[in-house]
Amino acid sequence: MNIRKLKKRNAKNQYEHRVNRKYKDSLFRKIFSDRKDLLDLYNALNDTQYTDEEELTVTTLEDVIYVSIKNDVSFLLGGTMNLYEHQSSYNPNMPIRGLIYFARLYQNYIDECEINVFSPVLKHLPRPKFIVFYNGSKDEPDQKLLRLTDAFTETGESGESCLECCATMLNINYGHNYELMEKCRRLEEYSAFVAEVRKALAEGGNQRQAVDDAIDTCIEKGVLRDILIKERAAIMNMVLSCTEKQYERLVRKELEQQEKRIKEQEKKLRAGKKRIEEQENRMRQQQGQIEEQEDKMRQQQGKIEEQDSQMRRQQETIRDQERLLELIRILVREKKYNLLEQIQEDPALCEKLMVQYEI
Repeated sequence: MNIRKLKKRNAKNQYEHRVNRKYKDSLFRKIFSDRKDLLDLYNALNDTQYTDEEELTVTTLEDVIYVSIKNDVSFLLGGTMNLYEHQSSYNPNMPIRGLIYFARLYQNYIDECEINVFSPVLKHLPRPKFIVFYNGSKDEPDQKLLRLTDAFTETGESGESCLECCATMLNINYGHNYELMEKCRRLEEYSAFVAEVRKALAEGGNQRQAVDDAIDTCIEKGVLRDILIKERAAIMNMVLSCTEKQYERLVRKELEQQEKRIKEQEKKLRAGKKRIEEQENRMRQQQGQIEEQEDKMRQQQGKIEEQDSQMRRQQETIRDQERLLELIRILVREKKYNLLEQIQEDPALCEKLMVQYEI
């Protein structure tokens, strides 16, 4: 297949994934912005039987306020601060985002309740609970625990981290988490609707007609019937939110971004290769210097050994001379003058006399 066509197809798949993700996120928030549905979801997750919707204190963070921070639903109930996030693609960084979300939420809670955190008396805060509802295309288990500490760089130091944030990721794709779906009808309907739209889009053909048929099918089955009838046009626009021209622009933009990323990667590879070559050159130079130093050390060692050998020979000569001198003294003392001349010419006799006199 032509590379450009392959890139274009990949860009199309990513575009469709992006559009689908957008409508799913929006639809999830639309459904559970209703207090009754939100309370039903809470009861299903926690095996509780709350019925008073007024017990909910919604504290949702909005994009308008926090441009770089976005969460789906957060609320206070039963002494817990609940954060519900919808994800249409697997994201292992949710605990990091949760840490940021909870920092904002607790700051708001402390300000609104006028809690003095400098007080010598312990102040109580609601317990945090972070649930991530996942319905991306990647196969994931029914439940998965994501930890903030998994993101920390290993330093080799022992002991527990002073900071942790856990996110429980629940797979809400159709066919997963049966018990939860049975307890929360709205969540099951949402899951079934997404599955029906995916099926319709996968069959190809006219996308608008496919989505329209999927909505009709769900209405007939009673899946999100009230929302689909009331918000049909809005939900249709959620799914089909881009025109062909916008799509072409997105494809071109995606191709440009891919080419840019490839060039950046090639640049990084060249820079990395250059750094490796420089390191290899430095290593060769260092190796040469080490070998040169080793040669010098070997030469110095040879000189030291030669000097030691000369010193040993000199010491032996000095000892021989001292022994000879002692023998001469003995012979002079005993007036054996004839032997003085003989020992000069006969080394064997000289040695024999040294043994005799124990010199």
